[in-house]
Amino acid sequence: MATYIVPDLLYDYGALEPHISGRIMELHHNKHHASYVKGANAALDRLAEARYGGQYDNIAGLERALSFNLSGHVLHSIFWKNMAPKAGGRPYGELASAIANDFGGFARLKKQINAVAASIMGSGWAALVWEPLGRKLLVTQIYDHQSNLAQAGTPLLVLDAWEHAFYLQYQNRKTEFFDAVWNLWDWEDVSARFELARATGAEDGVPGQSEDRKIAARRPYPQEDLDITQSTRRRPDGRRAPLAAAAPAEPRQPAAERKPLFS
Repeated sequence: MATYIVPDLLYDYGALEPHISGRIMELHHNKHHASYVKGANAALDRLAEARYGGQYDNIAGLERALSFNLSGHVLHSIFWKNMAPKAGGRPYGELASAIANDFGGFARLKKQINAVAASIMGSGWAALVWEPLGRKLLVTQIYDHQSNLAQAGTPLLVLDAWEHAFYLQYQNRKTEFFDAVWNLWDWEDVSARFELARATGAEDGVPGQSEDRKIAARRPYPQEDLDITQSTRRRPDGRRAPLAAAAPAEPRQPAAERKPLFS
């Protein structure tokens, strides 16, 4: 079975100083991130054992372990690439336009992300995400690594609010850390993620979703639900139409003589 690995950084541990110390980066990447990768691989192995052994007594615990550790691996992998030495500044191009439209400008986005990170009770992340069904940017507060995130949301920029990300350098002054990271955001990386997320939105990948649904409502309906619904039926062209008002009940025909309701 393929295993997850800790990705190499694109810069030295000390390259983000003075905003994040080299010692923090080394511990964060080599120890904390590595522990999530190890936990994700272990959970996958134990899930495979459960499947082949037919033993599902601890399936809930294994699923939680996989969710926690794999989400931690994904978020840290994004976090490292979101940052770069001598970066910072402001977003540009289409991303800047979307931020202005959805948040009222860059300054408001920055304040919201920092407030979301600072108000986390315990451990978690603040994240700028692309929400494909509404086709808009949102800021979400993630508890631990995996909770409170809109299911279809694609993380574009993530801010680690776990104490191991800052305490060795900033102690209890976490808001100073959140401010400092804005000197490191690589907007080229965030913009690339934004363009990819917009091009591959979840609303375009729902199985069985017809073109009229995408355009009219962008709400995915499972095929089987449409086929048995009591309020709609299929027209010959495949679109949905309301059922006609119920006619007075007629004597029930034998099954062999009945015509199918949907053809």
